[in-house]
Order: sequence, then C-alpha cells, then structure tokens
Amino acid sequence: MTMSTLNPDGSIHSIAMWYGFLEGCIGIESKAKAQKVMNLRRNPNLTVLVEDGETYETLRGVTLIGKAEIIDDPDRMFELGISVFDRYMAPYTEEMKGAVEMMLHKRVVVKLNVERTISWDHRKLGGGY
Repeated sequence: MTMSTLNPDGSIHSIAMWYGFLEGCIGIESKAKAQKVMNLRRNPNLTVLVEDGETYETLRGVTLIGKAEIIDDPDRMFELGISVFDRYMAPYTEEMKGAVEMMLHKRVVVKLNVERTISWDHRKLGGGY
C-alpha cells in the first residue's frame, strides 16, 4: 500500500507501508516521530493507494481518501498489531504476544477514517483499451 501525507512545504510525502485493520478501517503502525506521523499531526488529510496487476489490462486498485486518527492507546494499538503481524509474518497465537508488543514499542497507530473511495479495474475493459 502507498500512503501519502502532506509535508510542511505542501509537497507530497508518499511511502510504501504494510497495513492491517483496526475497527473495520485500514491502519498502519509507525514510529511516533516518523515524517508521515509528524505530517498527520499537523494536517490529518491522508490518502492511501492499493493496487494490483502486472500488465495494463490486469491493473486494478483502490484509492481511499480521508482523515487520519493517531492512536497511542495500547489496547487499540495491539488490535492493529495483531492484524499486521497476521497479514505479513505468521498466523497470530498467544505465543506471539511478545513479538507484537516489541513491534509496537515507541510507535503509534494511524487509522484512516475514509471519506471518499475511488476504484478502477482494467480487467473490465475487455481488451478494448
């Protein structure tokens, strides 16, 4: 997923991120002092892009636009931590609790509250592009 925020000078800061789900919304975990988090503390506008496809006729994706909520509550953060761990590392079990806690150390969670969705799917073009 590509995550985009606004830098202080108005330029766009885009970065690839792992993501999970928190309370039915897309969420990421990041160092509390990362540029993207500093940008969101100043301006909560957030856009994310998830895309797939190898060739033009197989491209598809979704852009989610909304406001970021920065979360430092350990219980809510842990929910997102489990989701990220489960998606990218291994199925979560209680034995993994320490690894997830370590992953979230000195971090915050950013939850995207979506206001607008844009999607596309070139597979529906039927070769008539």
